[in-house]
Amino acid sequence: MHGDRARQASPGPPVFPDQKASPDTDVVAPAPPDSRTGARRLPRTYAADAALAGVVAALLAGATLLPGAPSGPARVGVVGYLLLTGGSAALAVRRTAPVTALVVSAACMLAYALRVPPETATAVPVMITVFSAANAGRRVWAASVSAVYLAGVLLVELSDLGTRTPREVVDRVGLLLGWFVAASVAGVVSRQRRAYLRQAEQRAIEAERTREEAALRRAGEERLRIARELHDSLTHSISIIKVQAGVAAHLARKRGEDVPPALLAIQDASADAMRELRATLEVLREPGADDAPGTARTDRIGELVERARSAGVPATLAVTGTPRALPPEVDLAAYRIVQEALTNVARHAGPASASVHVGYRPGVLVVRVEDDGRGLPGGPSAPERPGPERSGAARTGVGLTGMRERVSALGGRLQAGPGPDGGFTVHAELPLTGVTGESRVEEGAA
Repeated sequence: MHGDRARQASPGPPVFPDQKASPDTDVVAPAPPDSRTGARRLPRTYAADAALAGVVAALLAGATLLPGAPSGPARVGVVGYLLLTGGSAALAVRRTAPVTALVVSAACMLAYALRVPPETATAVPVMITVFSAANAGRRVWAASVSAVYLAGVLLVELSDLGTRTPREVVDRVGLLLGWFVAASVAGVVSRQRRAYLRQAEQRAIEAERTREEAALRRAGEERLRIARELHDSLTHSISIIKVQAGVAAHLARKRGEDVPPALLAIQDASADAMRELRATLEVLREPGADDAPGTARTDRIGELVERARSAGVPATLAVTGTPRALPPEVDLAAYRIVQEALTNVARHAGPASASVHVGYRPGVLVVRVEDDGRGLPGGPSAPERPGPERSGAARTGVGLTGMRERVSALGGRLQAGPGPDGGFTVHAELPLTGVTGESRVEEGAA
């Protein structure tokens, strides 16, 4: 998503003297080696090419030992075998030093052709190095050396017309020419295919990065849209409520009357709502790693209890354990659970008292809110708060759903339901460290 990510260029493979840029070299950037295999790629390349060189040398030397071979050991001689070995040994560096391998192989095989009547098999090392040179982008070198080698073979063949007819000479040289052209074309095609695959990989990486950036941009635009909607709707409505409550309290004091506690509670609640809404809008507009509000909310649970009292609900607060700094997510969740539970008591419990308990235990924060009310069946939000007279499964509404989602996100445990002696109990256990496994959310008797 996010995101992303500037990619640093990896160091390329080692450059040999005959791999320097030249006018006949195709401009194709080498692919950076994988960090885990780049160090092993060069030894593996040498080993494979050395094995190929050994196999070719053995086959060429062995062909001279077969019964009925045109050139036997006596005619080849020690120098001939050395030339066969040298031309084949050049294959060991055909990928690391393609031009060097091409020149050495062609020189040895051409010198061998001048000593011994040339055979098609002796051109195999030269054709392999022609392929390697073309594959490395050295097409001019490949074509030039091929032309020199074929011209030398043609001259040798023409000098021995006593044993061959001109047609046989043309057929033999034409066959070699076709094989050399095929080797050069195969090298160019292989190089172009490798470049195409590398470009396709780079396009895929770029497309992935672009998709992530677009997703981040859309997410940011959606956050701004939500912030604007909240500001235009909720902020205006809550501001009106706060102003109206303030005016009513002012007029009551002006007439010498006592200000109703419920009116003061409305004024305080709307002020808190405005403050929290502003904090939420800041988070939406400026997303970051610290989206949670910076101030500790668990320390303000006492304010929630005082507000419940001012609204006519006798409430008490008990804190056990040693209070300590909490993770922002746990701190906010505990505050919201108590806030929602006390709101439900005021709305649905009827004449009731409430008790709030916050327990700091090793590795877990326990939040428990109990009341002794009988509930208000038939009230506008009665489905959200099951009364004790309904002993079946509890029906939940938005408030309990919000609690459940907060506890589930933290991997905690929630119990919400009628108590055994009446009333309603909300019991939440919030882990203070990372929790693996699924969270447990239960409803029923606490």
